[in-house]
Amino acid sequence: MQVASCRWLGATCVRNLARVSSGSVFHCSDGSRCYAHTSPVTNFPKCELTSKRYPVTRGQFSQITGDDINFFVNLLGSHRTITDAAELEGPNTDWLGIVRGSSATLLKPKTTEEVSAILSYCNKRKLAVCPQGGNTGLVGGSVPVFDEIIISTALMNEVESVDTLSGVVTCQSGCVLEALDNHVSQFGLMVPLDLGSKGSCHIGGNVSTNAGGLRLLRYGNLHGSVLGVEAVLASGEIVNCLSVMKKDNTGYDLKHLFIGSEGALGLITKVAINCPSRPQAVNLAFFGLQTFEDVLSIYKDVKSKLGEILSSCEFIDASSLECVEKNLKLKSPISAHPFYMLIETSGSNSTHDEEKLNTFMEEALESGKVTDGTIATEPSRMQNLWNIRERISESLVIEGYVHKYDISLPLPHFYKMVEDMRQHLGTAVIRCCGYGHIGDGNLHLNITSKEFDQELMSRIEPTIFEWTAKVNGSISAEHGIGFKKRNFIHYSKSHSAIALMRQLKSLMDPNGILNPYKVLPDNK
Repeated sequence: MQVASCRWLGATCVRNLARVSSGSVFHCSDGSRCYAHTSPVTNFPKCELTSKRYPVTRGQFSQITGDDINFFVNLLGSHRTITDAAELEGPNTDWLGIVRGSSATLLKPKTTEEVSAILSYCNKRKLAVCPQGGNTGLVGGSVPVFDEIIISTALMNEVESVDTLSGVVTCQSGCVLEALDNHVSQFGLMVPLDLGSKGSCHIGGNVSTNAGGLRLLRYGNLHGSVLGVEAVLASGEIVNCLSVMKKDNTGYDLKHLFIGSEGALGLITKVAINCPSRPQAVNLAFFGLQTFEDVLSIYKDVKSKLGEILSSCEFIDASSLECVEKNLKLKSPISAHPFYMLIETSGSNSTHDEEKLNTFMEEALESGKVTDGTIATEPSRMQNLWNIRERISESLVIEGYVHKYDISLPLPHFYKMVEDMRQHLGTAVIRCCGYGHIGDGNLHLNITSKEFDQELMSRIEPTIFEWTAKVNGSISAEHGIGFKKRNFIHYSKSHSAIALMRQLKSLMDPNGILNPYKVLPDNK
């Protein structure tokens, strides 16, 4: 194993020689994420154990033994059965460095059959497991809470087929989103999902959390894009719902049970995704606005005047942009404003689309709703603009402990949440800011403090969830429930709905070994 100096903040990489980052997440030479730098302020990986920081009790699961390790080594080989404590530091801790488990075993299957054998054995032995993809989750759903066995999909990264007529790609769940998108681009297609963590996140994890991303406004969520899944139940039984047909109306559509279930009902091993044609022309506009009312007005105008080519409509407040400029030294191309919008168009005729976007900006400036703006058509300039939006999360981590909230709100209440929480918390925090997908009502509320503080946490939660429930919003828009929000799910789901979820969990995973302590609230 090589030891190298990371290129971010001078942190030391204790895994393999670090290479250049993709987006906001770095990688090691073996393709895994480089964890040395992912949480510089919290001194990764020394954050407090989840089991100590939060009131949670270990389930009645078996402890892993030497005989168990021998079984896994015989199945996978020693090189795919990881028990070294140093190598387990990263997989035990989330990207933000705010939750940490104590797993002593990580398994790396390559096939569905190996996953089946692992789960069948663990179910018989009542060994709890934690499915893990790229480990880019933000609610503690992809790391152990106690000593669950981590099942990594990192080596399940084969693209099985691309149907160029129907536009359907079938692949294993461990395919990295960016790599999958690059692969289908050779056939004039695109994956209908784009995330800031695309260089690390796995498509199986995206499907398991029903990730939304930057272009949901155009392409919808994964419940619409995913045509089929293959998943392994806790018993080891393989459920093949890997339909590639866009119209398949035969019986219950079981794939939807796995989409968004966060690995609690089954481990997704393969997916079939409907990929739209890759746009021939992409343009980007960056606007500065004085009021949030102007933001909402421009959004309405954008939908009506750019509707057929509109692919993304993002929102950034002044505090979020200030954080990126201060901590990552990125530079806004326009003057300082209270609010900003990033608008992307995608079409087939560059001249037509660019002309339409230019006309829209001229009218917006003349109306006074937009007071400064720029349009980018060159790939390098567009990437610079996207960096401002996509690297906000990275810039916040540098400030200290980050309380991240991914919520859906009716648009009239969208920014009022930020303003009210900012007033509620006052000087107790470093920053309270908001950004997100204005096109689908998804706000990313971020609160930074020097370090984790239980008193501050009690002032934030459940206040933020109560506020969200009062306006009929959702406490999770696209990141899932995971560990962090499990006991707050009642703010968005009725008691009868939660009871039905429990019944499904009991039916499909009677021993509760799949990703325990996640999604469903604690039994009381």
